[in-house]
Amino acid sequence: VRQLERTVSLRDLSIVEMEGKMREMSASTYDGIFIWKISDFTKKRQDAVAGRAPAMFSPAFYTSKYGYKMCLRIYLNGDGTGRGTHLSLFFVVMRGHSDALLKWPFNQKVTLMLLDQNNREHIIDAFRPDVSSSSFQRPVSDMNIASGCPLFCPLSKLDSKNSYIRDDTIFIKTIVDPTGL
Repeated sequence: VRQLERTVSLRDLSIVEMEGKMREMSASTYDGIFIWKISDFTKKRQDAVAGRAPAMFSPAFYTSKYGYKMCLRIYLNGDGTGRGTHLSLFFVVMRGHSDALLKWPFNQKVTLMLLDQNNREHIIDAFRPDVSSSSFQRPVSDMNIASGCPLFCPLSKLDSKNSYIRDDTIFIKTIVDPTGL
């Protein structure tokens, strides 16, 4: 009986792992363009203000099927110089299956956007990686140190205009320039 219980538990664990991988795969994109939908914004922001969940990671996305693996990290109540005043948004290079085939350091232009859901005034920031930074070297752990914009969007701007937050949801868009890949 104990052996059967262990077998069932291991199978249940395998199913949970596979479901997680399926969710990740369904959320992934393979063209360097990723739109992250963050729903339940009010609750998530309250959790950030209270310190319960200061940061969130997006699902992983890729520049191509065998390309760079990346994700975003967002602080809904800011981080560092933006804590309490700004939404902070960061780009993270992750360890991927094809890293041995890729050119390092990562050197693609990255564009980060908070989408205005009336399609008028997106908040946009773009940067080209500092190739001397460890954030853009070939990852030796699951994720490199995040790099990006601690002062991405003033919280006052987010609160004063209801076109960034609609139906308690925001959208973050990332474009990784494919030039040279």
